[in-house]
Amino acid sequence: MQTIYLVDNAPAVRERLFEMLQGVPETTVRMVSACARDAIDDILADRPDVVLLDLRLDQGSGFDVLRAVHEAAPEVDVYVLTSFASEPYRRLARRLGARDFFDKSTEFERMRAAVCARAASRH
Repeated sequence: MQTIYLVDNAPAVRERLFEMLQGVPETTVRMVSACARDAIDDILADRPDVVLLDLRLDQGSGFDVLRAVHEAAPEVDVYVLTSFASEPYRRLARRLGARDFFDKSTEFERMRAAVCARAASRH
């Protein structure tokens, strides 16, 4: 069973992600946060398998979360899902350890497919 932690400051997006991921076999969404500091603390304490991370957060940025998680827990797969999908952001996210990067406006289904493929590869 893979566990997912959602980090997004928009309640509507968190709800949509939660609903989308409920049907992914062998997957459970265990935590949700809108705040960078809380997300870092929770992720490092719980060590979920996957983090879906927005770049715009309360009390920090997704880059802060990505940097801290990758340094302390590189086994956690972090997928960035954001509205700020310019190429410089994509490059920085990859350099900081993101497994993949998705644009919220066009790639929700691609993100879900990546999470499904990750779950399937664990069997």
